[in-house]
Amino acid sequence: MSYEIEQKYVAPENLTPDHLTIERIEFIPIRMKLPRVFSGSNYFMSHRCTIITRLYTRDGIVGESYNGDEYEGQKAVMNALEKIAPMVIGMSAMEVEKIWDTTIVSTFDILGDRGAAIQAQACIDSAVWDAVGKALGQPLYRLWGGSKTELPVLAIAGYYGEGKKLSDYEEEMAMLRDRGLGGCKFKIGGKSPKEDADRVRAAFAVADDDFRICVDANQGWELRQAMEFSRLVSDLDLLWFEEPCRWYDDRRSMALLRANTGIPITAGQSENSRRGCLDLMTDNAIDYCNFDASWGGGPTEWRRVASLARCFSVTMAHHEEPQVSAHLLASVPNSSYLEVFHPDRDPLFYKIVKNRNEFRNGWYEVPTGPGLGLQLDEDVIAKYRID
Repeated sequence: MSYEIEQKYVAPENLTPDHLTIERIEFIPIRMKLPRVFSGSNYFMSHRCTIITRLYTRDGIVGESYNGDEYEGQKAVMNALEKIAPMVIGMSAMEVEKIWDTTIVSTFDILGDRGAAIQAQACIDSAVWDAVGKALGQPLYRLWGGSKTELPVLAIAGYYGEGKKLSDYEEEMAMLRDRGLGGCKFKIGGKSPKEDADRVRAAFAVADDDFRICVDANQGWELRQAMEFSRLVSDLDLLWFEEPCRWYDDRRSMALLRANTGIPITAGQSENSRRGCLDLMTDNAIDYCNFDASWGGGPTEWRRVASLARCFSVTMAHHEEPQVSAHLLASVPNSSYLEVFHPDRDPLFYKIVKNRNEFRNGWYEVPTGPGLGLQLDEDVIAKYRID
Protein backbone atom coordinates (compact mmCIF):
# COMPACT_ATOMS: atom_id res chain seq x y z
CA MET A 1 0.00 0.00 0.00
CA SER A 2 1.30 3.46 -0.86
CA TYR A 3 0.09 6.91 0.10
CA GLU A 4 0.97 10.49 -0.76
CA ILE A 5 3.10 12.05 1.94
CA GLU A 6 3.09 15.44 0.21
CA GLN A 7 -0.57 16.05 1.04
CA LYS A 8 -1.25 19.09 3.20
CA TYR A 9 -2.07 18.00 6.71
CA VAL A 10 -4.36 20.34 8.60
CA ALA A 11 -4.72 19.95 12.33
CA PRO A 12 -8.38 19.80 13.33
CA GLU A 13 -9.71 22.50 15.59
CA ASN A 14 -9.67 21.61 19.27
CA LEU A 15 -7.29 18.67 18.75
CA THR A 16 -8.00 16.02 21.37
CA PRO A 17 -6.63 12.55 22.20
CA ASP A 18 -9.57 11.12 20.24
CA HIS A 19 -7.85 12.28 17.10
CA LEU A 20 -5.02 10.17 15.65
CA THR A 21 -6.46 6.94 17.04
CA ILE A 22 -4.17 4.12 15.92
CA GLU A 23 -6.04 1.52 13.88
CA ARG A 24 -3.22 -0.68 12.61
CA ILE A 25 0.56 -0.82 12.28
CA GLU A 26 2.56 -2.23 9.39
CA PHE A 27 6.19 -3.37 9.55
CA ILE A 28 8.33 -3.83 6.45
CA PRO A 29 11.81 -5.38 6.87
CA ILE A 30 14.36 -4.24 4.29
CA ARG A 31 17.63 -5.96 3.43
CA MET A 32 20.11 -4.64 0.85
CA LYS A 33 23.39 -6.38 -0.01
CA LEU A 34 26.36 -4.03 0.13
CA PRO A 35 28.87 -3.77 -2.74
CA ARG A 36 31.62 -5.04 -0.42
CA VAL A 37 32.15 -6.11 3.16
CA PHE A 38 32.83 -3.25 5.59
CA SER A 39 35.03 -4.17 8.56
CA GLY A 40 35.49 -2.31 11.82
CA SER A 41 37.54 -3.27 14.87
CA ASN A 42 35.81 -6.56 15.71
CA TYR A 43 32.85 -6.73 13.36
CA PHE A 44 31.88 -6.62 9.71
CA MET A 45 28.79 -5.62 7.74
CA SER A 46 27.71 -7.23 4.47
CA HIS A 47 24.12 -5.90 4.28
CA ARG A 48 22.22 -2.73 5.04
CA CYS A 49 19.07 -3.66 6.91
CA THR A 50 16.26 -1.66 8.45
CA ILE A 51 12.58 -1.88 9.40
CA ILE A 52 9.96 0.52 8.07
CA THR A 53 7.12 1.21 10.49
CA ARG A 54 3.84 2.61 9.23
CA LEU A 55 1.25 3.61 11.79
CA TYR A 56 -2.24 4.15 10.33
CA THR A 57 -4.67 6.41 12.17
CA ARG A 58 -8.43 6.80 11.99
CA ASP A 59 -7.98 10.34 10.64
CA GLY A 60 -6.03 9.07 7.62
CA ILE A 61 -2.67 10.33 8.81
CA VAL A 62 0.11 7.76 8.52
CA GLY A 63 3.12 7.99 10.82
CA GLU A 64 6.15 6.52 9.10
CA SER A 65 9.77 5.94 9.94
CA TYR A 66 12.57 3.48 9.38
CA ASN A 67 14.89 2.46 12.17
CA GLY A 68 17.88 0.27 12.85
CA ASP A 69 20.70 -1.41 10.98
CA GLU A 70 20.31 -4.97 12.21
CA TYR A 71 21.22 -8.05 10.19
CA GLU A 72 21.49 -10.96 12.58
CA GLY A 73 19.01 -9.30 14.93
CA GLN A 74 16.44 -8.18 12.38
CA LYS A 75 14.18 -11.19 12.91
CA ALA A 76 14.27 -10.72 16.69
CA VAL A 77 13.20 -7.08 16.34
CA MET A 78 10.37 -8.08 13.99
CA ASN A 79 9.20 -10.67 16.52
CA ALA A 80 9.22 -8.04 19.24
CA LEU A 81 7.24 -5.64 17.05
CA GLU A 82 4.54 -8.22 16.47
CA LYS A 83 4.18 -8.57 20.24
CA ILE A 84 4.02 -4.88 21.15
CA ALA A 85 1.94 -3.55 18.23
CA PRO A 86 -1.37 -4.82 19.69
CA MET A 87 -0.63 -2.91 22.90
CA VAL A 88 -1.08 0.47 21.21
CA ILE A 89 -3.97 -0.25 18.85
CA GLY A 90 -6.85 2.01 19.88
CA MET A 91 -4.58 4.54 21.57
CA SER A 92 -4.06 8.03 20.20
CA ALA A 93 -0.72 8.95 18.67
CA MET A 94 -1.05 12.20 20.63
CA GLU A 95 -0.51 10.18 23.84
CA VAL A 96 3.23 9.84 23.21
CA GLU A 97 4.35 9.30 26.80
CA LYS A 98 1.49 6.89 27.49
CA ILE A 99 2.44 4.82 24.45
CA TRP A 100 6.10 4.84 25.49
CA ASP A 101 5.25 3.65 29.00
CA THR A 102 3.00 0.96 27.54
CA THR A 103 5.62 -0.43 25.15
CA ILE A 104 8.47 -0.43 27.68
CA VAL A 105 6.65 -3.28 29.44
CA SER A 106 7.89 -5.57 26.65
CA THR A 107 11.46 -5.13 27.95
CA PHE A 108 10.66 -6.49 31.42
CA ASP A 109 10.94 -10.15 30.39
CA ILE A 110 14.37 -11.07 31.78
CA LEU A 111 14.47 -14.20 29.61
CA GLY A 112 13.61 -12.31 26.43
CA ASP A 113 15.78 -10.33 24.04
CA ARG A 114 15.74 -6.96 25.77
CA GLY A 115 17.80 -5.25 23.07
CA ALA A 116 15.34 -6.31 20.38
CA ALA A 117 12.40 -5.16 22.51
CA ILE A 118 13.96 -1.72 23.03
CA GLN A 119 14.61 -1.38 19.30
CA ALA A 120 11.02 -2.38 18.58
CA GLN A 121 9.87 0.28 21.03
CA ALA A 122 11.98 2.80 19.10
CA CYS A 123 10.26 1.88 15.83
CA ILE A 124 6.84 2.56 17.35
CA ASP A 125 7.97 5.76 19.07
CA SER A 126 9.49 7.19 15.88
CA ALA A 127 6.35 6.51 13.83
CA VAL A 128 4.15 7.97 16.58
CA TRP A 129 6.13 11.21 16.54
CA ASP A 130 5.96 11.38 12.75
CA ALA A 131 2.15 11.16 12.97
CA VAL A 132 2.08 13.93 15.58
CA GLY A 133 4.21 16.21 13.41
CA LYS A 134 1.99 15.56 10.39
CA ALA A 135 -1.16 16.23 12.39
CA LEU A 136 0.23 19.59 13.50
CA GLY A 137 1.74 20.37 10.08
CA GLN A 138 5.20 20.95 11.55
CA PRO A 139 8.63 19.32 11.23
CA LEU A 140 9.64 17.56 14.40
CA TYR A 141 12.76 19.63 15.02
CA ARG A 142 10.49 22.66 15.48
CA LEU A 143 8.10 20.85 17.82
CA TRP A 144 11.06 19.59 19.87
CA GLY A 145 12.76 22.96 20.27
CA GLY A 146 13.74 24.41 16.91
CA SER A 147 17.30 25.31 17.85
CA LYS A 148 18.88 24.90 14.39
CA THR A 149 17.87 24.61 10.74
CA GLU A 150 21.05 23.00 9.41
CA LEU A 151 23.77 20.76 10.79
CA PRO A 152 27.42 20.03 10.04
CA VAL A 153 27.66 16.52 8.63
CA LEU A 154 30.35 13.85 8.71
CA ALA A 155 30.58 10.45 7.04
CA ILE A 156 31.28 7.20 8.86
CA ALA A 157 34.08 5.79 6.73
CA GLY A 158 37.73 4.73 6.80
CA TYR A 159 36.80 1.06 7.14
CA TYR A 160 39.38 -1.70 6.89
CA GLY A 161 39.70 -3.54 3.61
CA GLU A 162 41.97 -6.23 2.26
CA GLY A 163 44.80 -4.73 0.26
CA LYS A 164 44.01 -1.15 1.22
CA LYS A 165 46.99 1.21 1.05
CA LEU A 166 47.50 4.39 3.03
CA SER A 167 47.00 6.41 -0.13
CA ASP A 168 43.54 4.85 -0.50
CA TYR A 169 42.42 6.53 2.71
CA GLU A 170 43.65 9.90 1.53
CA GLU A 171 41.69 9.43 -1.70
CA GLU A 172 38.60 8.34 0.24
CA MET A 173 38.67 11.49 2.37
CA ALA A 174 39.04 13.63 -0.75
CA MET A 175 36.03 11.88 -2.31
CA LEU A 176 33.91 12.54 0.78
CA ARG A 177 34.89 16.18 0.77
CA ASP A 178 34.04 16.48 -2.91
CA ARG A 179 30.58 15.06 -2.13
CA GLY A 180 29.92 17.90 0.31
CA LEU A 181 30.68 16.15 3.61
CA GLY A 182 32.22 18.17 6.40
CA GLY A 183 34.29 15.42 7.99
CA CYS A 184 34.80 11.74 8.64
CA LYS A 185 34.40 9.37 11.57
CA PHE A 186 37.33 7.08 10.83
CA LYS A 187 37.37 3.42 11.89
CA ILE A 188 40.24 2.19 14.09
CA GLY A 189 40.77 -0.41 16.84
CA GLY A 190 41.23 -3.44 14.60
CA LYS A 191 45.00 -3.16 14.19
CA SER A 192 47.90 -2.09 16.39
CA PRO A 193 47.90 1.49 17.65
CA LYS A 194 50.89 2.25 15.39
CA GLU A 195 49.22 0.86 12.26
CA ASP A 196 45.99 2.70 12.97
CA ALA A 197 47.86 5.92 13.74
CA ASP A 198 49.48 5.69 10.30
CA ARG A 199 46.06 5.18 8.68
CA VAL A 200 44.64 8.21 10.49
CA ARG A 201 47.62 10.35 9.45
CA ALA A 202 46.90 9.48 5.84
CA ALA A 203 43.33 10.65 6.31
CA PHE A 204 44.54 13.92 7.84
CA ALA A 205 46.22 14.81 4.56
CA VAL A 206 42.95 16.49 3.52
CA ALA A 207 41.76 17.63 6.96
CA ASP A 208 41.36 21.27 7.98
CA ASP A 209 38.86 23.49 9.78
CA ASP A 210 36.24 22.68 7.13
CA PHE A 211 36.82 18.92 7.12
CA ARG A 212 37.21 17.47 10.61
CA ILE A 213 38.24 13.93 11.50
CA CYS A 214 37.31 11.90 14.55
CA VAL A 215 38.10 8.25 15.23
CA ASP A 216 35.98 5.32 16.38
CA ALA A 217 37.49 2.16 17.89
CA ASN A 218 34.12 0.49 18.56
CA GLN A 219 35.42 -0.65 21.98
CA GLY A 220 38.34 -2.36 20.27
CA TRP A 221 41.25 -1.68 22.64
CA GLU A 222 42.43 -2.06 26.20
CA LEU A 223 43.20 1.21 27.99
CA ARG A 224 46.96 0.78 27.44
CA GLN A 225 46.50 0.50 23.67
CA ALA A 226 44.15 3.48 23.56
CA MET A 227 46.71 5.52 25.49
CA GLU A 228 49.45 4.50 23.05
CA PHE A 229 47.34 5.49 20.05
CA SER A 230 46.50 8.82 21.68
CA ARG A 231 50.20 9.53 22.19
CA LEU A 232 50.97 8.71 18.55
CA VAL A 233 48.34 11.16 17.27
CA SER A 234 48.73 13.83 19.94
CA ASP A 235 49.80 16.42 17.35
CA LEU A 236 46.63 15.90 15.29
CA ASP A 237 43.47 17.88 15.94
CA LEU A 238 41.06 14.99 16.50
CA LEU A 239 37.45 16.05 16.81
CA TRP A 240 36.84 13.13 19.20
CA PHE A 241 37.89 9.58 20.11
CA GLU A 242 34.83 7.34 20.16
CA GLU A 243 34.37 4.18 22.25
CA PRO A 244 38.11 3.66 22.70
CA CYS A 245 38.04 0.87 25.30
CA ARG A 246 36.61 -2.59 25.98
CA TRP A 247 32.99 -2.70 27.12
CA TYR A 248 33.66 -4.44 30.45
CA ASP A 249 35.54 -1.48 31.94
CA ASP A 250 34.72 1.33 29.57
CA ARG A 251 33.57 4.09 31.93
CA ARG A 252 36.66 4.01 34.14
CA SER A 253 38.99 3.56 31.17
CA MET A 254 37.44 6.43 29.22
CA ALA A 255 37.58 8.73 32.23
CA LEU A 256 41.31 7.97 32.63
CA LEU A 257 41.97 8.41 28.92
CA ARG A 258 40.08 11.70 28.85
CA ALA A 259 41.91 13.06 31.89
CA ASN A 260 45.36 12.03 30.68
CA THR A 261 45.22 12.90 26.97
CA GLY A 262 42.92 15.88 26.64
CA ILE A 263 41.31 14.27 23.58
CA PRO A 264 37.50 14.63 23.67
CA ILE A 265 35.82 11.27 24.30
CA THR A 266 32.54 10.08 22.78
CA ALA A 267 30.31 7.19 23.88
CA GLY A 268 26.67 6.36 24.51
CA GLN A 269 25.59 4.40 21.45
CA SER A 270 26.08 1.13 23.35
CA GLU A 271 23.78 2.31 26.15
CA ASN A 272 20.08 1.55 25.87
CA SER A 273 18.73 3.85 28.59
CA ARG A 274 19.07 7.34 29.99
CA ARG A 275 20.57 5.87 33.17
CA GLY A 276 23.45 4.31 31.26
CA CYS A 277 24.22 7.66 29.67
CA LEU A 278 23.90 9.43 33.01
CA ASP A 279 26.55 7.11 34.47
CA LEU A 280 28.92 8.09 31.65
CA MET A 281 28.36 11.76 32.49
CA THR A 282 28.65 11.50 36.27
CA ASP A 283 31.86 9.46 35.93
CA ASN A 284 33.39 12.23 33.77
CA ALA A 285 33.93 9.70 30.98
CA ILE A 286 32.62 11.63 27.95
CA ASP A 287 32.56 14.97 26.20
CA TYR A 288 30.04 13.84 23.56
CA CYS A 289 27.08 11.51 24.07
CA ASN A 290 26.09 9.69 20.88
CA PHE A 291 23.03 7.90 22.25
CA ASP A 292 21.14 6.20 19.42
CA ALA A 293 17.38 6.73 19.40
CA SER A 294 16.85 3.61 17.27
CA TRP A 295 18.81 1.45 19.73
CA GLY A 296 17.55 3.13 22.88
CA GLY A 297 13.76 3.36 22.89
CA GLY A 298 13.15 6.12 20.36
CA PRO A 299 13.21 9.91 20.13
CA THR A 300 11.32 10.21 23.42
CA GLU A 301 14.22 8.67 25.34
CA TRP A 302 16.89 10.52 23.31
CA ARG A 303 15.35 13.85 24.29
CA ARG A 304 15.55 12.87 27.95
CA VAL A 305 19.25 12.08 27.53
CA ALA A 306 19.80 15.42 25.78
CA SER A 307 18.33 17.22 28.78
CA LEU A 308 20.66 15.32 31.11
CA ALA A 309 23.62 16.14 28.88
CA ARG A 310 22.90 19.84 29.14
CA CYS A 311 23.10 19.60 32.92
CA PHE A 312 26.64 18.18 32.61
CA SER A 313 27.84 20.42 29.73
CA VAL A 314 28.05 17.35 27.49
CA THR A 315 27.48 17.77 23.76
CA MET A 316 24.91 15.54 22.09
CA ALA A 317 25.71 13.50 19.00
CA HIS A 318 23.80 10.59 17.49
CA HIS A 319 25.04 7.26 16.20
CA GLU A 320 24.13 7.25 12.47
CA GLU A 321 20.36 7.13 11.56
CA PRO A 322 20.19 10.59 9.87
CA GLN A 323 16.54 10.11 8.87
CA VAL A 324 15.64 10.49 12.55
CA SER A 325 18.68 12.10 14.14
CA ALA A 326 18.62 15.27 12.02
CA HIS A 327 15.47 16.44 13.78
CA LEU A 328 16.74 15.45 17.20
CA LEU A 329 20.10 17.17 16.82
CA ALA A 330 18.53 20.31 15.34
CA SER A 331 16.08 20.56 18.22
CA VAL A 332 18.68 21.25 20.94
CA PRO A 333 21.51 23.78 21.27
CA ASN A 334 24.01 21.29 22.74
CA SER A 335 24.37 19.20 19.60
CA SER A 336 27.15 18.34 17.20
CA TYR A 337 27.59 16.69 13.81
CA LEU A 338 24.97 14.72 11.92
CA GLU A 339 26.35 11.29 11.00
CA VAL A 340 25.77 9.53 7.69
CA PHE A 341 27.53 6.50 6.29
CA HIS A 342 29.93 6.28 3.38
CA PRO A 343 27.60 6.02 0.35
CA ASP A 344 28.59 2.39 -0.26
CA ARG A 345 28.03 1.50 3.41
CA ASP A 346 24.49 2.88 3.42
CA PRO A 347 23.15 3.01 -0.14
CA LEU A 348 19.67 2.80 1.38
CA PHE A 349 19.71 6.37 2.72
CA TYR A 350 20.78 7.67 -0.66
CA LYS A 351 18.12 5.66 -2.53
CA ILE A 352 15.05 5.28 -0.36
CA VAL A 353 14.57 8.94 0.65
CA LYS A 354 13.17 10.60 -2.48
CA ASN A 355 13.37 14.14 -1.10
CA ARG A 356 16.79 13.85 0.57
CA ASN A 357 18.56 17.19 0.93
CA GLU A 358 22.03 17.31 -0.59
CA PHE A 359 25.15 17.94 1.46
CA ARG A 360 26.57 21.39 0.72
CA ASN A 361 29.94 22.65 1.90
CA GLY A 362 29.88 20.32 4.88
CA TRP A 363 26.31 21.08 5.95
CA TYR A 364 22.90 19.42 5.77
CA GLU A 365 19.60 21.30 5.82
CA VAL A 366 17.08 19.67 8.15
CA PRO A 367 13.90 18.53 6.32
CA THR A 368 11.05 21.02 6.72
CA GLY A 369 8.14 18.75 5.77
CA PRO A 370 5.66 17.72 8.47
CA GLY A 371 6.86 15.10 10.93
CA LEU A 372 10.15 13.58 9.83
CA GLY A 373 9.59 15.05 6.39
CA LEU A 374 10.48 11.85 4.55
CA GLN A 375 9.15 10.69 1.20
CA LEU A 376 10.13 7.05 0.83
CA ASP A 377 10.54 5.50 -2.62
CA GLU A 378 8.01 2.70 -3.04
CA ASP A 379 10.03 1.10 -5.86
CA VAL A 380 13.08 0.82 -3.59
CA ILE A 381 10.92 -0.66 -0.83
CA ALA A 382 9.41 -3.22 -3.18
CA LYS A 383 12.85 -4.22 -4.48
CA TYR A 384 14.49 -4.82 -1.10
CA ARG A 385 11.67 -5.82 1.24
CA ILE A 386 11.73 -9.27 2.82
CA ASP A 387 8.45 -11.16 2.64
